[in-house]
Amino acid sequence: MTAPPQPTPTPEQQHPPQRSWQQRLKWRSLLALLSGLTMSLAPAPLNWWGFAWVSLIPLWWIVFPQAPGQTAGAQRRGIKWPLICWSLAYHGISLSWITGLHPLTWMGIPWAGSVAIVAFAWTFITGWGIASVLLWGSGLRWLERQFTLNAGERVLAGVALWCTIEAGRSLTPLDWTALSYTQSPGNLWLLHLGQLSGNLTISALIVAVNGLVAEALRPANLKLPPKGLYPGGWRWQVPRSTMLTAAFTTLIVSHSIGAALYFQPLNNATNQALNIGIIQGNIPTRIKLSGAGIKQAIRNYTNGYRELAQQGVDAVLTPEGALPFNWEQEKPAILEQAIAQTNIPLWLGSFGRARGNDGKLRPTQRLFSLDATGQTISHYDKVKLVPLGESMPLEPILGKVIGRLSPLRSFLLPGHSHQIFETEFGRAAIGICYESAFPHLFRNQVKQGANLIITASNLDPYSEVLMAQHQAHDIMRSIELDRWAVRATNTGYSSIITPHGKVVWRSTPHQLVSHSDRVYRRHHLTPYTQLGNWLTPLLVVGLGVKLGVKRSA
Repeated sequence: MTAPPQPTPTPEQQHPPQRSWQQRLKWRSLLALLSGLTMSLAPAPLNWWGFAWVSLIPLWWIVFPQAPGQTAGAQRRGIKWPLICWSLAYHGISLSWITGLHPLTWMGIPWAGSVAIVAFAWTFITGWGIASVLLWGSGLRWLERQFTLNAGERVLAGVALWCTIEAGRSLTPLDWTALSYTQSPGNLWLLHLGQLSGNLTISALIVAVNGLVAEALRPANLKLPPKGLYPGGWRWQVPRSTMLTAAFTTLIVSHSIGAALYFQPLNNATNQALNIGIIQGNIPTRIKLSGAGIKQAIRNYTNGYRELAQQGVDAVLTPEGALPFNWEQEKPAILEQAIAQTNIPLWLGSFGRARGNDGKLRPTQRLFSLDATGQTISHYDKVKLVPLGESMPLEPILGKVIGRLSPLRSFLLPGHSHQIFETEFGRAAIGICYESAFPHLFRNQVKQGANLIITASNLDPYSEVLMAQHQAHDIMRSIELDRWAVRATNTGYSSIITPHGKVVWRSTPHQLVSHSDRVYRRHHLTPYTQLGNWLTPLLVVGLGVKLGVKRSA
């Protein structure tokens, strides 16, 4: 029996219409925007950290073209705007707390000028995140063109390049939204892997799992079965099982190792205990520099100091800029008298002065270590100044622009990155406000003998979104370095954090608070403390060797 004749396919069936690159760009941008939105749900305060493990998958499909034969121009057009959309959603929403600056009318700035300043600040910091993601995507595309990467090489390249960019960004004046902070405080098991090579260990794992799943699911690894063989379904080639197995293995093994570290007992030594007092002054920034605000600060911190001293604390900590003037030149007699009467050391946030490279004296944001007699035995000057607020990146250029929008005329002088903060109980690792996002600053101090982490911050006028994110950063620093952390903030959250990342006490925000709690000095050095970020160089070298061998072959 002869088979019935097959109908001749129409031209449309032979050559189905292809979407234009504009249509593909639109849908890719929408997909990227949605995945960026899901990634923005991962950081605190929501901390739906599971989204971080899938929200990079669309970027993988966008960066590596799925359609063979695409021109280089179409490929460039195909990745630029989707990457921008993803970054706008993730970085823009995660950093939206910056809008809490508005209104600045209390500084004498008109309402419209306040909007302009805040809009510029949000655009500036979001643009930094966009630039990082664009650099990552462009770098991967360049490597793909040069070496025609296979699936495993794409994953390795993506992880190595992402970690390199994050490591470089942490050395600049501006950083906050590293991938690792999407896991804090909810995923404490995984955060313990930061003890191995710092927070980039976490970022590397997130990128790796996203990349492996993306490679398993990308359409280039699928083929359509003959009609009727698997109706309505796709048939997977070998890479699917390999990549998915690798992804789930990475996820399970990493969390298992983290859990093993998490459940290690702290074994706190009683002879290393300290009873630390914290004062949350709750002085709004809008009145902080006024005469009334300064009087309120002196009153709140003096009364809080006396109250805690009567409770028998070993030392008292105040927030950043608790007394907003030069302590060494304008010591309030009432606070000096309180120290002389109670003989309790005070770690005081105030301002100092130091000579810059130009030979001129400039103000510094400073934490003083005062002994039981009120004498200064050490101090720490803030290293990472807040861009646009305390410092001006590219000051000769941007200073002219900002000068027309803001009354700010004098910026602070940054401290050097290898300071030592001495107390009557040994050395402490200090971070002032924004510095909580820069792990290497704390690592340097712990490596030099710091047995406790102390952060002093002023998070006003921002919302509890920033308070939660700031505490999340300190949780990571405490885990990475195996140290108790004591946090004093002006308006919240002040807190006490264990080396396992547990918050044993947290203040009520926007309240005047005096609180004492017990912490323990620790001397153990984690691999990260001893070796630093060794993982990123290892990834880069491994990628270089792999591609070098491939090219030579």
